[in-house]
Amino acid sequence: QSYPDLKGIVSPTTVGIAAAAKYLSTSRYKGKVSLTGLGLPNEMREFVKDGTVTEFALWDPAQLGYVAAHAGQALVDGDITGAEGDSFEAGDLGERTIGENGVVIVGPPTRFNADNIDEYDF
Repeated sequence: QSYPDLKGIVSPTTVGIAAAAKYLSTSRYKGKVSLTGLGLPNEMREFVKDGTVTEFALWDPAQLGYVAAHAGQALVDGDITGAEGDSFEAGDLGERTIGENGVVIVGPPTRFNADNIDEYDF
């Protein structure tokens, strides 16, 4: 009501997107206000299926664990020291490079929509 021209909401939290979807799904704004952001498939499934949300994203925890396991193995094997600029092979996800403060980027987030949401259970 405060923003009558609002066209979309981008929620950076799983709690926020689920709460906004719950509201939008039963409001007069469903289909008029687009909603996206970071969410959990199990919490967002009903809202994707009923058309409240077209697509949202989240980093896949399996990919995070996969990259972390390869990084750990590379450390144990002495292939990397953990220093910025070190790189290692993360199996099917390819080469990863250690950034500032030991940060390793897993990759782009997984995008969930009506075509793939039932493939995920978390």
